[in-house]
Amino acid sequence: MPVELIGASDAHRDFARDLTRRAMLPYYHEFGLLWVEEAFDQAWAWREQWLVMQDDQVLGFCSLSQDRQALFIRELHLSEQHRGRGVGSQVLQTLAGWAAQRRLPLLRLMVFKSNPARQLYLRQGFIDMGNDECFVRMQRPIG
Repeated sequence: MPVELIGASDAHRDFARDLTRRAMLPYYHEFGLLWVEEAFDQAWAWREQWLVMQDDQVLGFCSLSQDRQALFIRELHLSEQHRGRGVGSQVLQTLAGWAAQRRLPLLRLMVFKSNPARQLYLRQGFIDMGNDECFVRMQRPIG
């Protein structure tokens, strides 16, 4: 079944924050980082927020920002029961289409080095652009 992205409102913030915390907390602990609820809430105000939907069911959420060169995936999280079913691939294909519509040459993201989602990004045409102690910066050319 096709997946679609629907604009999220402030009413969805708690869901998105909780999903992000559950997905990311193991990596925060692994790399000695501190999860800060207020930082998530502040970013909510200035980023594009999207629910990942299938029919009337919320599967996850995606948070984006943009500059002159790239559409940047700040967050992409799916509920655990919806991972490994091709949903993430569909979302990434949709976002690549959005980048093309916006005439942006790149789709970018950062992923924790140990996150298995990195393999999904590689399969979807992202390439490693650099890394630090915790993260790998990746991008996918558009067009």
